[in-house]
Amino acid sequence: MKLFAGLQAKFMTLITVAMVMMLAVVALIWQRQTTTQAEVLRLSQEGTRSLVFDRLRQRGEAQVTQAADLLVNPVYYFDLDAIGNTTRSILRQPDVSYVLVYDARGNILHDGSGDIPTFGQQMGDPLASRIVAARDLQVLDTAQVMDISTPILIGDQRLGGVRVGYSLDKIQVEEARINRETTSRLNEIGRRHLTWIALLLMMLVSMAVLVGIALQRALVRPIRRLSDAALQIEAGNYATDLPASRRKDEVGALVNAFSRMAESIVRHDRDMRRMAYTDSLTGLPNRLAFRETLDHRLMQLRGVGSQLALLFADIDDFKRVNDTLGHDVGDEVLIQFANRIREAVLRIGGEAGELARFGGDEFVILLHPVGDHGDIRAAAAHLAETLVAELSRPIVVQDRQVFLGTSIGVTVFPDDASGATMLMKNGDIAMYQAKVAGKNGYRFYSRAMEQAVSRRVRMEQDLRGAWERGELSLVYQPIYNVADKRLAGAEALLRWQHPVHGPVAPSVFIDVAEQSGLIEVIGPEVVRAACRDAMRWRQRGGAANALFVSINVSARQLRSGDFRDQMLAALGESGLPPELIHMELTETTVLNDEEQARKILGHLRDSGIKVWLDDFGTGFSGLSHLRRVPVDGVKIDRSFIADVMRDPDDLALTSAIIAMAHSLGMTVIAEGVEKEGQFDLLRSRNCDLAQGYWLGYPLGLDEFMALID
Repeated sequence: MKLFAGLQAKFMTLITVAMVMMLAVVALIWQRQTTTQAEVLRLSQEGTRSLVFDRLRQRGEAQVTQAADLLVNPVYYFDLDAIGNTTRSILRQPDVSYVLVYDARGNILHDGSGDIPTFGQQMGDPLASRIVAARDLQVLDTAQVMDISTPILIGDQRLGGVRVGYSLDKIQVEEARINRETTSRLNEIGRRHLTWIALLLMMLVSMAVLVGIALQRALVRPIRRLSDAALQIEAGNYATDLPASRRKDEVGALVNAFSRMAESIVRHDRDMRRMAYTDSLTGLPNRLAFRETLDHRLMQLRGVGSQLALLFADIDDFKRVNDTLGHDVGDEVLIQFANRIREAVLRIGGEAGELARFGGDEFVILLHPVGDHGDIRAAAAHLAETLVAELSRPIVVQDRQVFLGTSIGVTVFPDDASGATMLMKNGDIAMYQAKVAGKNGYRFYSRAMEQAVSRRVRMEQDLRGAWERGELSLVYQPIYNVADKRLAGAEALLRWQHPVHGPVAPSVFIDVAEQSGLIEVIGPEVVRAACRDAMRWRQRGGAANALFVSINVSARQLRSGDFRDQMLAALGESGLPPELIHMELTETTVLNDEEQARKILGHLRDSGIKVWLDDFGTGFSGLSHLRRVPVDGVKIDRSFIADVMRDPDDLALTSAIIAMAHSLGMTVIAEGVEKEGQFDLLRSRNCDLAQGYWLGYPLGLDEFMALID
């Protein structure tokens, strides 16, 4: 309280002394002035102000009207570059304080600056509401500026508006100059009073100087220092020297409080920037930080003939880790992946490599050559090969080994793109092609990739709703007992009759369905349709009662949480006995998550459904997996059957698979039988079932039922 009282006493003393002295001076001067001089001075000031303001207003109205005409097309087509050129040309005009181009709702489109920090913000000044609501030219004044605005119209449609603020500083200076001249002339009239007026003015000036010095030292100087520091902090310059004071009054307390507040702002800004630019899980730079780095690098390299490479690395099948092992394990896997990538980039790229986590399971590496003769493509290929090898090694999490791979897309600046956005898009396309090519590899971007992606996107769009439109249908390939060549069942195969392109190869559209997730929609429909069709031929009676139907199931279907319920619901709707439906899965489907596969397949087998392992021999399963996964039969891949008559190795492998499966109590099915000799060899080796073009082509339902009859 003493501090406040001391400062208040100082101000009150200064104000009282100043007021007394000023009243004395004013009283003396007032007595010596004539009514005529005062009236002349007033009229002169009014005439000067009216003349100058009218001149500025006329010039401003013409300039704003012309600007509105020029901005019609740029605002209509949202051409920010053209808008910026017009606003910057106006800003260069004398007396112009600001230029704002806004849309019909009052949101700022351009302010004449380079980066447009106010873009999209609502104009919030006191004049804004009147300006936005106006339908014609508006001239509004404040103490500092004359604001002239007009709407931008195309026909009767209002696109927005433009407003220009003209500084009144020069006008006030000009007005003051004219007033000084008028005053000087009037003073000449009263020169006879000059002596004693001069004495009074000297007294007034002396008083003002003394008061000014006192206020400067006591108040203005510390407040100015605070203002300068605040402006530096507002501009983002947190390294500015903060003011400090040893005074014990209110100003000293204010200065020290401001210093403490500024230090807190600096710490908070540092923490916020670290949070905004760093991935919280891996500690790597995030997408925002990487984009700024990429923009900066491209600006440095543009026009100097240097190159850089962008590598997009995406973990293959990472969703399976989160779905089966939980997100905590998924986070640990991401951390270990990030560490491996960081070590590889440091080892191979050194200072030339910059790594960031782009989000989810995607990482991006920026690689630029060291020196003037670095081969950026060779360096990028070497790094990509190393990453594929390093990330293929198993990751141990919670005493479990997790096998994952990575698909990497590589794109080069400026060969593939000249801007950051296109460069990142091309890297993403190349990464997608690496996944399509089989995953766990890398691909360089090419123009053909973009065309392939476009075709794939169009196919995905066409495939959506294809089942409902009747374009997708099932055919059935007969499966025979090898011993007596008796019909045992059929494999349900999906076919697509495109309304424009005709038949589409299953190898093409099934892959698209898998990648896009449409298989989770189409798969259950296939199961229901196959069960209904199998029930129809079962109703023929006789031998048809025992004919089974086998259905191919993808890894994506198996991973869905309700797959077992879908299968059982299809059986319940159709009335088909569970033992007459055989589910076919590939080795890789089972191996991708053996634990989940064992649990789901166990439930299905308990329900009576039989499980076959398709394409057996082409993967990496072996006996250990066959013992752990509940499987009723194996299908020998057609690649073994094709050469079984002339290649002793294929014959030996086929014989070994049959013997091994029989020793484990499993049924053996051979696919791809296209010659009588192949069938005879399989019969001599006691193969159970066979299918292939020699035995029968895939048939529509009616044709297959005719075959049964």
